[in-house]
Amino acid sequence: MSAETMTADELIALRLGTLDTAVSDWETMHGRLDTLATGGGGGTSAKTLRSQANAADWKGVNATISKEFITKTAVEFQDVAAQAKSVLGILRDASAAFKKHKAALRTVIDDVATRNILINAKGGAVASVPSGAAAGDGDIHMPSDEELAAAERRVKRVLQEASETDRIAARALRALAKNKYDFSGDGPGGLKEADDRQGREDADYWVKKAQESDPGEWSDKDIARFNETLRNQRDNPGFSERFATSLGAEGTLQFWRDMAAPPGGAVEGERAKILAEVQDNLSMTLATATHSDSPAMETWKRDVIAAGDKPFPIHGLPMGPNGYQVMSSLMGKGTFDDAFLHDYGKSLLKYEREYPGDPAVAWRDTANLNYPPTDEPNDPFAGFMEGLGHNPEASLEFFNDSTTADGKKLDNWDYLVAEGDNAREWPPGADGKPLGHDAMGHALESATIGVPYDSDATPPKHSSGSAELVNRIVTEYGKNQDRLDDSPLSDSLGNITAEYMRDVQDGMNSKRDIPTYGSNANLGDPSPGRLKDFLAAVGKDPNAYGAIINSQQAVTTELINDVYHDKARYQELSPEIGNRVTPGAEVAGIMAESRTQAVYDDKIASDDEFNEGLATADKWADRAIDMGLSKLPVGGDVAGMVIGDIKEAVVDHYTRDSSDEAGQERSDFLESQRARSADAVYDATYQAAVAAGTDQENARSQADAAARHVKEGYAMGRQRAGS
Repeated sequence: MSAETMTADELIALRLGTLDTAVSDWETMHGRLDTLATGGGGGTSAKTLRSQANAADWKGVNATISKEFITKTAVEFQDVAAQAKSVLGILRDASAAFKKHKAALRTVIDDVATRNILINAKGGAVASVPSGAAAGDGDIHMPSDEELAAAERRVKRVLQEASETDRIAARALRALAKNKYDFSGDGPGGLKEADDRQGREDADYWVKKAQESDPGEWSDKDIARFNETLRNQRDNPGFSERFATSLGAEGTLQFWRDMAAPPGGAVEGERAKILAEVQDNLSMTLATATHSDSPAMETWKRDVIAAGDKPFPIHGLPMGPNGYQVMSSLMGKGTFDDAFLHDYGKSLLKYEREYPGDPAVAWRDTANLNYPPTDEPNDPFAGFMEGLGHNPEASLEFFNDSTTADGKKLDNWDYLVAEGDNAREWPPGADGKPLGHDAMGHALESATIGVPYDSDATPPKHSSGSAELVNRIVTEYGKNQDRLDDSPLSDSLGNITAEYMRDVQDGMNSKRDIPTYGSNANLGDPSPGRLKDFLAAVGKDPNAYGAIINSQQAVTTELINDVYHDKARYQELSPEIGNRVTPGAEVAGIMAESRTQAVYDDKIASDDEFNEGLATADKWADRAIDMGLSKLPVGGDVAGMVIGDIKEAVVDHYTRDSSDEAGQERSDFLESQRARSADAVYDATYQAAVAAGTDQENARSQADAAARHVKEGYAMGRQRAGS
């Protein structure tokens, strides 16, 4: 990605007709030059002149000067024809790529417009809601902040790809035109080859500079230039592999150690901000490199693991962070190769378990390897967990695997996650909380959800392995609720719960099955009580609470719609609707009780934080509905309106005004939440009934019955969470 990203207006206004004309002209030019260079049609060509010159019996001065002139000129004709072919290949590829980018941008613009989102000239997303008169009697969807952010991310990806095409093509053409008096016959055949060559050229430049100077002493300008190169080339195998293998495994680790923590210690100010970007971009660069299986790269991967216990000190000093600490600090971004993560993780875990001291002693070195800088110890498990957080397959395999150390085999889960005599003692940070638990939460998210924890991608259906892992999570923390008191893990566990909300409600629904998204996590096993204890503990975190409530409301609404979609199956709808809404009501009751405990009893969060959690976690409503969208009795734009209604219902019914004037006692708040939960389901049931053709009187009757079931289920959930 180039430093100057193309704007939406620039891409839309791009005149590809002019570029296509250039392609056509260069096709003609290349054809003519190729004929002059190689023959065709029986005419004289540079190739035949060269053959004749070499075969002729030259005498005197002609044997040197004339022969050399003719043969050199013939070669020039061949070079100019080859160079014309390169220009043609680059222009042709650029034309095809820009057409693809323009079409992709138009698709995004048209798609988000159906959600009342406008993409502005620079690529930003803004709400564009029609006036009441223009909308008529229809509901007007107001896009949420999350929807606007998601639209901007989609546009940004397209613009970055277009800018990348522009950068590669422009650099390749400049390189071909740099010599006014000579032609080069070895130009790239197209954009892909140009990208590879440019990457290897940039890698050679920076490797040479690193080997000839101390990276810790590079000027701010050099650091910024290096960061720009990484930003442009981090996804280019030509650059990433060449850079890593040319430095070598230990050289790569020493490079970052010297740059991140020079003799004077951590740097501050603008340089620190740039180094934070360098750390991220270098991480993504090395992640790209690990996907190569070339002999040189396979050696690099083995040598990085072998250097895990080797110290990397400041010049002249005996002590310093070891290879595991340096490498793990470069795993925070990018998707590293599965096999490399597996081998690295097992080696790291084996080393720590065999170390003659607990982890806080093993990783006590505080040389700054991470930006923004801290004085905390360098626990390499934190960085490794972030690496797993971006690779779902590797993460799931790792948590289901075991490692042998000192001749003793132990499940990785039991060592890293579970509570027991053999479990890891995570080093504490400055706040006293386990340093790597936030990162471990990210790894658990990727393992259970099936996409990187920070990805916008649509997750696949839940596999049996990921579902089983969710069951282990619920069982572990349901038994040990105190482990989640103000824990950095809770927000990730809330996201996992939101993703598996169908499984949650199925686990609370006794023998009445609720269809799940892929394999069922069987959360009612060993007992629904364990699940409810887990929810009660996780729900004390504002972000987890927001994710769970959004997902609960969406799944409950979808289950109601499902009844009306198949209403011919039931003699009476009200009892079936009651069966569908009760589990969600229990979840709402548990969440309400957990929220009040966090605010009133534990005093670990405020109502404002819980309200913010509701607003910022609304993506889980989309996800929950996506799992069963085909069963909604509506489609297209109307389905989008249903999702919008659900999000608005969550904010309306679960947000609490916690100002001094509107403050409520705990019991009053819980009762109001009970009523609001019932109102939310009443609205969802009434709307679904009317949409399915039910007359208003019966729709109101069915909605009233659903609301009564919610109040009963809510009370059961509250009782469980408060016990």
